[in-house]
Amino acid sequence: MRKKKTSLSTTVYDINGKEAGSVDLPKEIFSVAASSKLLAQYIRVYLANQRQGTQSTKTRSEVRGSTRKIYRQKGTGRARHGDIKAPIFVGGGIAHGPKPQDSSLKINKKQKRKALFLALSQRFKQGDIYFIDGFLKIKPKTKQFIEILKNLKLDKEKSLLLIYPKKDAKHLILAARNVKNIDFNEVGSINAYQILKSHKIIFAKETLPVFKV
Repeated sequence: MRKKKTSLSTTVYDINGKEAGSVDLPKEIFSVAASSKLLAQYIRVYLANQRQGTQSTKTRSEVRGSTRKIYRQKGTGRARHGDIKAPIFVGGGIAHGPKPQDSSLKINKKQKRKALFLALSQRFKQGDIYFIDGFLKIKPKTKQFIEILKNLKLDKEKSLLLIYPKKDAKHLILAARNVKNIDFNEVGSINAYQILKSHKIIFAKETLPVFKV
């Protein structure tokens, strides 16, 4: 017999900041027991994979320049030197400098998915997730979007994450893209790191079908 999935309820707000009903969310996504170890592992992997690893410096053998001995070996009273490209000279090579390297790490799909659910559960429990109805109907005007944030009392937050559906979000993106301290992403592309680093997370109501597991 298939186990019946349970859900929890949350308030949906309209663009005027007023309650516009409620919606059920699956506990399998928004009420998962915390696992700080998995979240820490995911963040470590995510940040490591953001590194390009293209930084590079030249050693003394790679620096272009003369190979002539800069002065005679004996009789000058100075230290013995044979190459102007030595690391101690200006314009010479770099000793033990960075070279291109691959810092990427791996984590499997199930862990990624679980980390996302853990992050969503944690932020939902803290009251940092908002579901807004009417976002897709706004005009592509930054002024109107800022007014909506004021209505929701989110205009003074340090960082916001706006999550929109795959379709019909063009006007919303145009309205939000010039607002300071706001990131936005399509619901199918969000990850645990984005959820955890943002102070508040705003979901367009039209994203809800994605969370029906």
